[in-house]
Parts: sequence; structure tokens; C-alpha cells
Amino acid sequence: MSTTRVLALRALPPSLLGTKRAKHLVERNFLVYRHTWLIIVSGFFEPVFYLLSIRVGIGHLVGNLHIAGRAVSYAVFAAPALLASSAMNGAIYESTMNIFHKLRYARVYDAVLSTPVGPRDVALGEISFCLLRGAAYSTAFLAVMLIMGLVRSWWAVLVLPAAVLVGFAFAAVGMATTTYMRSWQDFDFVQVAILPLFLLSATFYPLSTYPAGLRWLVQLTPLYQAVALIRALTLGTVGPTSALHALYLLVMGLTGLAVAGRRVGQLLLR
Repeated sequence: MSTTRVLALRALPPSLLGTKRAKHLVERNFLVYRHTWLIIVSGFFEPVFYLLSIRVGIGHLVGNLHIAGRAVSYAVFAAPALLASSAMNGAIYESTMNIFHKLRYARVYDAVLSTPVGPRDVALGEISFCLLRGAAYSTAFLAVMLIMGLVRSWWAVLVLPAAVLVGFAFAAVGMATTTYMRSWQDFDFVQVAILPLFLLSATFYPLSTYPAGLRWLVQLTPLYQAVALIRALTLGTVGPTSALHALYLLVMGLTGLAVAGRRVGQLLLR
């Protein structure tokens, strides 16, 4: 990028580097994925296979669970957690490895910043596409849940907005984290973080089964917040804590967005 372009961008007030042109990044990603759509579609099947194995297999062995004074089948208990995990996976994988490739190797953003698009536009545009990918997974998964009769409340109409919020939170933090990555080997840490979240965030076991010393730690994790929110919506156990779960994810997403926008500017305008 030319020195003149760098100085011009730095001279602009932050509001002009903001979000008005972010939609062009989203449009670009859609055009790219027209030819590689199978990559996105394939990410939907893993949680569906988990759900099918629970519905036709292990669910019959576990029997019913008592949640908020109601007896529900194990499949009804696990399905919303898998939906939340699906939203997380769709957002986090798009916002880490794909963005790292564009940032460090393809140098996409160097070309983007030679246009009127600014660093914050880049961050918001990429995060928006990530959460759209997570929302697509969640929509398909919710359709599977409805077909299988695993939804127990009309509150489920809010599941998709909740899934978008989950995608926003994880995509923003994922992109912010990616800006600190130095090589492909660093993504091993992403897997180290994601797998325990998936297994231990009350996804497959009620929170009451965890040891008392571990229970509070589980409740602090972001995926637990997502699971608890979506599970409350599908079971109809919505309460004041549901708003706290949503607030947690919103703050997480806004923080990640702010960090990602600042870091993209630091990396590309230095």
C-alpha cells in the first residue's frame, strides 16, 4: 500500500473508517463461495450426525432428564446444545483459518484497503459473513429438530436470532484472535480451546452433574452461555437469566469486533 494511502487513512476520523462499506466484503465472500459451496455445506453434517446418533442410539440408554422440573428426553436436552455448537463452529472456523489466509498469504486486505473501504469495514464485513455462515448452519439444524419433534416451545421462534448472536460473539473473538496468530501451527490452540468447550459446556450433561468446584467455571464459558440461552428457548424455560446469557454474548461480540478492527488497522497500516 502506498505511503499516501496510509497517511490518508490515518488522517480520517474513526467514524469514517467505520461500517458503511462493510457490505462489500460480505458480497465478495458470497461471490468466492459460489464455486466452493460444498465446503460450507459439509460443515452442517457433523452436528446432525451427533444428533442422529443420540436420537436412535444413546438417547434410549440414557432415558429422560429432569430440566427445570420437566422430564425431557435426552435428545430434546442435547439438540439445542448441538445447535449452539453448530453456530459456534460455523463462525469460528470461518473467522480463523480463512481470515488468516487472506491476511497473511493472499494479502486480500492490502488490496481492499486501496479502495475507500477502511479497517473497521474489513472487520465488520468479515464478521458479518462469519455469523451468516453460522446462522445458515443453525437454520438447517433447527429444521432437522422440528422434523424430529425436538422443539417443545413457541419460544423457539427466537432461536435463529439467538444463533446469530452466538455466531457474532464467536466470529468477532475468532477474528480478533486470528490477528495475533503467527503461523498455521498456532491454530492448534484453537482446537485445544474449542474441543473442551464442545464437550464440557453442559452440552451432553446437565450442569448439576458437574463437581461443585468445576460448575462455576463451566458457567463462565461462552459456549455454556449460548447453550443455556438456546436450550431455554427450545424448552420454554425462558427467564431473567436468559437475558444475562444474551448480554454476555453481546458484550463478547462487541469487544471482539473492537479489537479486530483496531488490530487490522495496526497490521495493514503500519
